[in-house]
Amino acid sequence: MERAGMRTPIAGVDEAGRGPIAGPVVAAAAILTPPQFRVLLSEGLDDSKKLSETARERLFCRMAELGIVWKAQAASHVRIDSMNILNATLWAMSRAVMSLPQKPGLIVVDGNRLIPDIPPEMQITLPKADSKVPAVMAASVVAKVLRDRVMKRLDRLYPEWGFSGHKGYPTKAHRLATDLFGPSPVHRLSFGGYKKWRK
Repeated sequence: MERAGMRTPIAGVDEAGRGPIAGPVVAAAAILTPPQFRVLLSEGLDDSKKLSETARERLFCRMAELGIVWKAQAASHVRIDSMNILNATLWAMSRAVMSLPQKPGLIVVDGNRLIPDIPPEMQITLPKADSKVPAVMAASVVAKVLRDRVMKRLDRLYPEWGFSGHKGYPTKAHRLATDLFGPSPVHRLSFGGYKKWRK
């Protein structure tokens, strides 16, 4: 995007953790310069869901070395229960974008929902942007790495539920643990996922 002869930065926005039944959802916004995204693409940058945990951590550290501009915001299980998962996710996205130290000229949002509190003319939505737009790929890696780290810390606090392994997703092992111990203090009790598979 060009404006007055200068390249206007594009911010990519994505989230991690909408599907789990425990823990926060984390949104991230990232801005890449052309040299930065060329380096990251050459080193395997992609949708975080297509990358191994080791690859995500490596790319996250590489972003720090390259000076990638990014910000992230978590919405806790309490906020998710009070606002619902969609609104909590959009709230986190809004806070991540507004925290960026550099104002983007365009925001590309993974999915089909515009971010509240940000002018609509500054945004476009794009389903599967996390596999198409480098800035969104970077945001997806940041969000996923940060959320996974949170879930590992929660695993140390609440080892009975095995959060380090399943990261809060409703796997068979997670369902069995919750059948045995009940919900932990960080389960999303009104989210729907927990209630749905408990019926």
